[in-house]
Amino acid sequence: MKNKLVVWGATTQDERVLIALELLPESNKVKLYTFPESVATDEFVQKMMDEWRNDKALEFPEGHTESERELTVTDNLLPEDLKVERGDIIQRAQTEWHFVVLSSKLNEAYHSELDDLKTRVDKLEAFDGDLWGTLKGFWDKVQSQVSEKNLLREHADKLRDATNALFGRLKELRSKLDEDFQRRSKENVDKFNAMLESVEAKIMEGLRLQGLFDELKELQRKFRDTEFTRDHRSKVWERLDAAFKQLKDKRAGGSGSSTYGGGSNEGGGDENSPTERLKRRYEGLLGAIEKMDRSIQRDRDELNFQSRKVEHSGGQLEMQIRQAKIKMIEERIRSKEEKLNEMAATKTDLESRIESQKERDSRREERHKLEDAKKAAQEKIAHDIKEAAAARQEDQPKLEKAAEALKAKKEESVLGAISTTLGEALEDVVDTAKAVAEVLEDRLEDAMDEAKEKLSDFSEAVQEAVAEAMAPAATSTESETAEPVAEEPAETTASGSEESVAQTEQPVEAASDGPDAVDEEEKTEV
Repeated sequence: MKNKLVVWGATTQDERVLIALELLPESNKVKLYTFPESVATDEFVQKMMDEWRNDKALEFPEGHTESERELTVTDNLLPEDLKVERGDIIQRAQTEWHFVVLSSKLNEAYHSELDDLKTRVDKLEAFDGDLWGTLKGFWDKVQSQVSEKNLLREHADKLRDATNALFGRLKELRSKLDEDFQRRSKENVDKFNAMLESVEAKIMEGLRLQGLFDELKELQRKFRDTEFTRDHRSKVWERLDAAFKQLKDKRAGGSGSSTYGGGSNEGGGDENSPTERLKRRYEGLLGAIEKMDRSIQRDRDELNFQSRKVEHSGGQLEMQIRQAKIKMIEERIRSKEEKLNEMAATKTDLESRIESQKERDSRREERHKLEDAKKAAQEKIAHDIKEAAAARQEDQPKLEKAAEALKAKKEESVLGAISTTLGEALEDVVDTAKAVAEVLEDRLEDAMDEAKEKLSDFSEAVQEAVAEAMAPAATSTESETAEPVAEEPAETTASGSEESVAQTEQPVEAASDGPDAVDEEEKTEV
């Protein structure tokens, strides 16, 4: 708890000034220093923070102002023409400094009582047990105030040193009793060692561990109330502490040796990602909130304790100190609750930011998946194309051979189809010629009958009738023989076509010979 405070403030004209406050506990006053911004350089401000606040001498520059104000619980430490950004700091310093003043007064009262005891000790020529008891009672009273934190640490240290000096003087006078004290201390050491040996043997057997733990705690209470020399106390304590550690290790399932150490630090994921940073900050904030809750609860417990004790104070000064502590604790609780509210708001903000970041990470992951899939597809297509090109290059000779074979096979098929078509056309021509021959034969018979009937009168008419009967047959023969030939492809061989025509023309010529032969016969008969 420092007696000096340095903050930035401003005047009513909004001129920025550096404000320094120094508590004078002896006079219950506060000294106020103000430094305009023109003289408060960065170097000077840093020295004020590092040196002057730690009670190191520092020369102030010209242009500053000094004043003193009475320290009270109600009045403000700063004049009305000065204001600061963080008024709670000034308010908290005011309550703490009020406690410091009361604690200083209690310290002065104890020093006054200690001076009286010192005067009595200095007058002794032999050891006085009553004075020893009085001095011990005085130190117990001081120790009680120290444990309740009604005395500052520096005050308690000075009182302890002064009290120890008086105890040292009394010990010198009690030198004749040292041998007896050493003997009693040795007896106590032997007694504790025997009890500890029994406990250690039981620990090694592993029986009734909970009962052994209670037994060690009882030994610890006896140890605190037993007289030992410094060396004996240290040795007994080391052995008692080792027994506690051995028992704890045995209860934990160990081999009997104490082990201390923390767990391994394990991490996972990308620690530099925004999500991980937010999570670490959020976890740290939760830890800070939990610590702040515990701290506020301790202050509340202390407040309840001081409220109960204030009703049973041993004097006016002690009651004032407790009231000042109550005020200081209340101010501390208020300040911590404000910080806790800020932490809660930050926690809510972090939770929102974490959710937003998770959504962004989810969208980014989806995009990455799509990009990876697209890239994989592109790589696969490129690989397939490359493999196909390589396969084509390798199979090019095979493909060329296959193409040549297919071409040859196709040509063979075309030639076969042509041959088949020509064969079918030739068959049709032959069939047609046969049909024409049959028709001509029938007509010739009819003509011969008619010629026999009219031969005598119309020989010339017979010839015209024969000629007329021949004309349709020739026309029909030419049309029927031309159709198959016309369907032949242009690429057919000339030899095949001529052969087919020759075969077709032969029956026609035979049919043409028919009438001529009949005519000759008719002429003969006539």
